[in-house]
Amino acid sequence: MPEPRKKITLPYLFEKAARGEPITWLTCYDYPTAYLQEQAGIEMILVGDSLGMTMLGYDSTLPVTMDDMIRHAQAVRRGAPTAFVVGDMPYMTYQPSVETAVRNAGRFMAEAGCDAIKLEGGAAMADRIKAIVDAGIPAIGHLGLTPQSVSALGGFRVQGKSAAMAKKIMDDAKALEQAGAFMILLEMVPDRLCKLITERAETCLIMSLGSGPHAHGQLLIYHDMFGLYPKFKPKMAKVYGNAGEVILNGLKAYHDEVINRQFPQPENWFGMKDEEYAELEKLLSIAPQTTTPEETAESKKKKGKKK
Repeated sequence: MPEPRKKITLPYLFEKAARGEPITWLTCYDYPTAYLQEQAGIEMILVGDSLGMTMLGYDSTLPVTMDDMIRHAQAVRRGAPTAFVVGDMPYMTYQPSVETAVRNAGRFMAEAGCDAIKLEGGAAMADRIKAIVDAGIPAIGHLGLTPQSVSALGGFRVQGKSAAMAKKIMDDAKALEQAGAFMILLEMVPDRLCKLITERAETCLIMSLGSGPHAHGQLLIYHDMFGLYPKFKPKMAKVYGNAGEVILNGLKAYHDEVINRQFPQPENWFGMKDEEYAELEKLLSIAPQTTTPEETAESKKKKGKKK
């Protein structure tokens, strides 16, 4: 029997990257999925604000609140006690001010037992990153396609395809690194840009989401991996198993079996010994007609009113 996995820590992640071994990272929003990811050996888990779309059915991440995030992060932590759990800062929980950012980042650590937080944005968010890190909270940046700013970016599209935009993303990455971010997620940027940023990172790990193989590790959205998000399938997602189709077929089969009285079968219910049932019938046949104390009190009231 293998020994239980030790807690994944920041030094472990940096040591793994130094050995040239990629880091595995997945999104997760609930206890049973977190348990499975823990058993599979996934090292990092992102409780992403993508739960607004994958779990809550919104059309974007914007309606997600800190209370939503805390509840889901708590469930994930219970399911994956040794994984490195990252809480994703939802929309407008860090943009308004440095103080707001630190307070909400602290909630992830204190209330959900997260190991780090992640927020979107480049140089404009460097002061938030610095303040959060100064408060003793490990922080991760997020560049490229940043879903909370998708309207300003012109939709879900690759970022940094032009030389000018690529240079800006590189400058933003350096600003976040200098502010103290220990990791930066690059989402949907060209692979060669991701390679450049990874090569130039000095004190920061770089992770890829649809940005090629040259980062220190990879992130995928769990629901995209298993066909569980019906609205669209991103190009960057590899489907490792179509669980959505399996579940749908199972639901249809259940519906049809109930309608056709094929379910339940004897193995799906609980019985009672014949002698006990016979005794029950006997008790029912001789049971006296009694009234409850409440019924007796009510009848007395009615008699009093008639007088």
